[in-house]
Amino acid sequence: KYLFSGMPVRIRLSLHGCTNRPFYHIVVAPSRFKRDGRHLEQVGTYDPMPNFKKEFLCALNVDRIKYWLSVGAQPTMAVYRLLGLAGILPVHPRQYLEASRKREAAALAASGPSGNEEEKESISDSNTDSQSQGSENS
Repeated sequence: KYLFSGMPVRIRLSLHGCTNRPFYHIVVAPSRFKRDGRHLEQVGTYDPMPNFKKEFLCALNVDRIKYWLSVGAQPTMAVYRLLGLAGILPVHPRQYLEASRKREAAALAASGPSGNEEEKESISDSNTDSQSQGSENS
């Protein structure tokens, strides 16, 4: 294998697949290497497109991921999110914020129209009134 002393090693996603159909390999690579270029080891796969059961498939080699984390490899944010969902790493606090924001947005959408839409209607009505008055004067 390669020895990369002093070069930070990252666990990241490498894009494969075709147009409109992404598929990712989870790879361990030095941070200076290209995204889809050389890598030291492939430790999993991730399919972001839902299957017929609305599932996103992710296959991980947990032993190798734990090894690379133990020797100092840093996961990217996307991989950190996947490893948190798999239970290998703790869930990132940002995910709790995103989940609470999505719950609030869903609750607002379910509660019905908001006051902002009524304000927009009154503004558009006043604009049409002023336009009609302007056309009458000329």
